[in-house]
Amino acid sequence: MSSPSIPPPLLLLRASTSAPLSVNWRKRAARASVAAAALAGDGGCAGSGMEQLRQGKASSSPVQEKPVMSNIGKSTNILWHDCPIGQPERQKLLGQKGCVIWITGLSGSGKSTVACALSRELHCRGHHTYVLDGDNLRHGLNRDLSFKAEDRTENIRRVGEVAKLFADAGTICIASLISPYRRDRDACRALVPDSRFIEVFMDLPLEICEARDPKGLYKLARTGKIKGFTGVDDPYESPVNSETKNDGPRWATAIHSHHMLKHRYLQ
Repeated sequence: MSSPSIPPPLLLLRASTSAPLSVNWRKRAARASVAAAALAGDGGCAGSGMEQLRQGKASSSPVQEKPVMSNIGKSTNILWHDCPIGQPERQKLLGQKGCVIWITGLSGSGKSTVACALSRELHCRGHHTYVLDGDNLRHGLNRDLSFKAEDRTENIRRVGEVAKLFADAGTICIASLISPYRRDRDACRALVPDSRFIEVFMDLPLEICEARDPKGLYKLARTGKIKGFTGVDDPYESPVNSETKNDGPRWATAIHSHHMLKHRYLQ
């Protein structure tokens, strides 16, 4: 006995809702249609990935050039792989330019408050943002680092690399960290090309920050229960060429940063 014929995927999708098709059949039909479209090269973008792959195979010469490998730090024999979708395409899709807003200042200066206020303002206006908060990152990515000078440098290096990736993805990345050492902040600036690194200095005096002491850390540092605390027994190196310097209300800082972004980075 011959088996019943199976309707093509597109016919299945167009079938009347009264037809006794199972949910599994509909899922399979949808997957088959997507696969067929990809193989046909009409995935919605001019020159789909599958089409480019076929063309690349067809035009490739029998003799392949040997890839140039790199040694970076402790990583050896690594190769950078370029993808056809880059920052310009991602920025066009989002309707904005990726950048890094680096908010630095003493503990208690209002960095996290300003970062979240700015992110909320931009989000409400339809822009894609992400906040990298120093304490939050030490819950995961940087949980293996202490507050010694060398670990602080590594902490900032990691955050700088992550912020660079967010900017490359077209996102407005807002990094909020004490980041006490000038050389570390300058190294992060160097990672982001085309002047897309905006340094915001929360320039509040130590006396005001210590009076606020929202986490109670200054009190612990003054009593010797915390060693190497920035502003008490570890230095903070103020920026010398920050894009903006703020010593007023936190809401004013967020609004000022938003207007600066609107004229420079928002399309």
